[in-house]
Amino acid sequence: MSADLTPVIAAGTRWLLTAFPPAPGAFSRALAEAQARQAVTLAAGLRYPTALDAELVLLLGPGGSARLDWLTGAEPDGEDDAWRSWVDETLVSWAACLLADASLAADAQRVADRALAGGLTRLVRPGEHEHHAAPLLRHPDLVEPVAALHRAPLLELLENQGAPLA
Repeated sequence: MSADLTPVIAAGTRWLLTAFPPAPGAFSRALAEAQARQAVTLAAGLRYPTALDAELVLLLGPGGSARLDWLTGAEPDGEDDAWRSWVDETLVSWAACLLADASLAADAQRVADRALAGGLTRLVRPGEHEHHAAPLLRHPDLVEPVAALHRAPLLELLENQGAPLA
C-alpha cells in the first residue's frame, strides 16, 4: 500500500471518531484515534494493496461521506468539512467491521501486507483501556449499520485469501 493514502486514512479515522465519539479525556481520545486509524489503515491495505490501486483511488476520488452521514444521521456543519470528501465509504465500513470484531481484525491482519503487521496491536488485541476509550466505536450493535454496508466483500476477500473466518 502506498503512503499516498494518508489523506484517505486520516479522513476515515476522523469520520469514525466524529460518528462514534470516544470517552471523555485526552487519553481516551488518543487511544480511540489509534484504534480507528489502525482499522482504517488495515482496511486500506486490504482494499488498495498496490501502489497502482492507491493512485487510482486518489485520481478518481474516494467518494466522500454523504451516504455515511445520512446513514448515521450526522449533519455536517458546513465549516471545515472539506475533509469529508476524502472519506472512502468502503474503508470506513471495513474498519467498522474490524473494530467490532477483534478476531476478524486478526484474520485481516494475516492477509494484509506484511508492512502493516507490526503496528496493529490496539486493533487486534484490544485491552480494557482500548474498550473503555472507544465504547461506541467498538460496540457491534452501534457500528452495525456502517459495517453492514460492505461486510460481504470484506468477508469474501478474506475467504479467498485463505484466512480462516470465525
